[in-house]
Amino acid sequence: MTGRVALVTGASSGIGAALARELAARGFTVGITARRAGHLQAVLDDCREHSPASAMWPADLADPGTAARLAGAALEAFGNVDVLVNNAATPGVRRVTNLSPDEVVDVMNVNFHAPVRLTLALLPHMLERGSGTIVNVSSLGGRLGIPHESAYCASKFALCGWSESLALDLWHTPVKVKLIVPGAVDTEIWDAGAEPSTYDGPKAPAAEVAAGIADAIDAEAFEHYIPDMSGVVRFKTESIDAFLSGSIAALGL
Repeated sequence: MTGRVALVTGASSGIGAALARELAARGFTVGITARRAGHLQAVLDDCREHSPASAMWPADLADPGTAARLAGAALEAFGNVDVLVNNAATPGVRRVTNLSPDEVVDVMNVNFHAPVRLTLALLPHMLERGSGTIVNVSSLGGRLGIPHESAYCASKFALCGWSESLALDLWHTPVKVKLIVPGAVDTEIWDAGAEPSTYDGPKAPAAEVAAGIADAIDAEAFEHYIPDMSGVVRFKTESIDAFLSGSIAALGL
């Protein structure tokens, strides 16, 4: 991985921060972005211990114009972007009977539209250069419906579908697509929702998930469950009615 450049969104905390540090330690020059400049600076300081040329751009990906500006800034600073990691996400925990259309739009803007815009901004560069990897960090909530998280799940389901079609469209090109499906991860996103999450089980450390994502960049497979919760998805696919009723029973709803 030495000498390659990665651009990581949502890098001020959680998976994004852990991944930026992991990639820098593995020899990447890392470009990082998130809204909170102070948190981002702390991550950048850690990255520069291994990768002095790493850089940061505080930005709000909910703004439709951010993607093009960010892509341009990264290309100007580094000359190229080998790996784009669309990791930034916002929670959407609210019972659907309390949900407003504007809240759904806000979640979709960050969790789905921003990865799409940033991918489309960097894709021509990757195709012209003849190499590149696009890593989309979805969620188990992109394969399973979760109570009180209809907006979040909609955004992550959309990201999964986009990633699959993107991989097919780019199949015979040198640009590869990786879909990451994390389970429950110990990050601050659990405390940022409008309502408490219905999940109260074990959570994987962010550093463990980050290491798995870094390994996935050069792996052959398209989809990566980190940690591996694919069995739950297979059960849901085989019997959606059993999954729905079992979820309600398990959560006591």
